[in-house]
Amino acid sequence: MNLITEPHLSAPDDFYEALIDAHRDLTFEQSQALNARLVLLLANHIGTLDVLKEALAAARNSAAVGPQDNR
Repeated sequence: MNLITEPHLSAPDDFYEALIDAHRDLTFEQSQALNARLVLLLANHIGTLDVLKEALAAARNSAAVGPQDNR
Protein backbone atom coordinates (compact mmCIF):
# COMPACT_ATOMS: atom_id res chain seq x y z
CA MET A 1 0.00 0.00 0.00
CA ASN A 2 1.38 3.43 -0.96
CA LEU A 3 0.60 6.86 0.37
CA ILE A 4 -2.07 8.64 -1.65
CA THR A 5 -0.69 12.09 -2.47
CA GLU A 6 -3.06 13.27 -5.19
CA PRO A 7 -6.30 15.03 -4.11
CA HIS A 8 -8.53 12.41 -2.53
CA LEU A 9 -10.97 14.23 -0.23
CA SER A 10 -14.54 14.27 -1.43
CA ALA A 11 -15.15 17.67 0.17
CA PRO A 12 -11.78 19.32 0.94
CA ASP A 13 -13.27 22.74 1.72
CA ASP A 14 -15.71 21.19 4.20
CA PHE A 15 -12.87 19.30 5.89
CA TYR A 16 -10.75 22.45 6.10
CA GLU A 17 -13.68 24.33 7.66
CA ALA A 18 -14.20 21.53 10.20
CA LEU A 19 -10.47 21.55 11.02
CA ILE A 20 -10.48 25.30 11.57
CA ASP A 21 -13.65 25.03 13.68
CA ALA A 22 -12.01 22.35 15.85
CA HIS A 23 -9.21 24.81 16.67
CA ARG A 24 -11.47 27.79 17.29
CA ASP A 25 -11.07 29.39 20.74
CA LEU A 26 -8.19 27.08 21.73
CA THR A 27 -4.95 28.34 23.15
CA PHE A 28 -1.79 27.66 21.15
CA GLU A 29 -0.95 24.78 23.49
CA GLN A 30 -4.45 23.29 23.23
CA SER A 31 -4.28 23.61 19.44
CA GLN A 32 -0.92 21.81 19.35
CA ALA A 33 -2.32 19.06 21.59
CA LEU A 34 -5.37 18.70 19.32
CA ASN A 35 -3.05 18.34 16.31
CA ALA A 36 -1.01 15.67 18.10
CA ARG A 37 -4.12 13.71 19.06
CA LEU A 38 -5.50 14.01 15.52
CA VAL A 39 -2.23 12.73 14.02
CA LEU A 40 -2.23 9.74 16.37
CA LEU A 41 -5.89 8.95 15.69
CA LEU A 42 -5.38 9.09 11.93
CA ALA A 43 -2.15 7.07 12.18
CA ASN A 44 -4.04 4.41 14.11
CA HIS A 45 -6.75 4.42 11.45
CA ILE A 46 -4.18 4.00 8.65
CA GLY A 47 -2.39 1.34 10.67
CA THR A 48 0.36 0.53 8.15
CA LEU A 49 3.85 1.52 9.28
CA ASP A 50 5.27 1.78 5.74
CA VAL A 51 2.52 4.21 4.71
CA LEU A 52 2.99 6.23 7.90
CA LYS A 53 6.75 6.46 7.33
CA GLU A 54 6.09 7.59 3.76
CA ALA A 55 3.71 10.27 5.06
CA LEU A 56 6.26 11.43 7.64
CA ALA A 57 8.96 11.70 4.99
CA ALA A 58 6.65 13.55 2.59
CA ALA A 59 5.58 16.01 5.29
CA ARG A 60 9.16 16.61 6.40
CA ASN A 61 10.41 17.07 2.84
CA SER A 62 7.67 19.60 2.10
CA ALA A 63 8.45 21.71 5.18
CA ALA A 64 9.60 25.23 4.40
CA VAL A 65 13.30 25.77 4.97
CA GLY A 66 13.84 28.55 7.47
CA PRO A 67 16.95 30.70 7.95
CA GLN A 68 18.17 28.49 10.82
CA ASP A 69 18.10 25.48 8.48
CA ASN A 70 20.58 26.98 6.03
CA ARG A 71 23.70 26.00 7.96
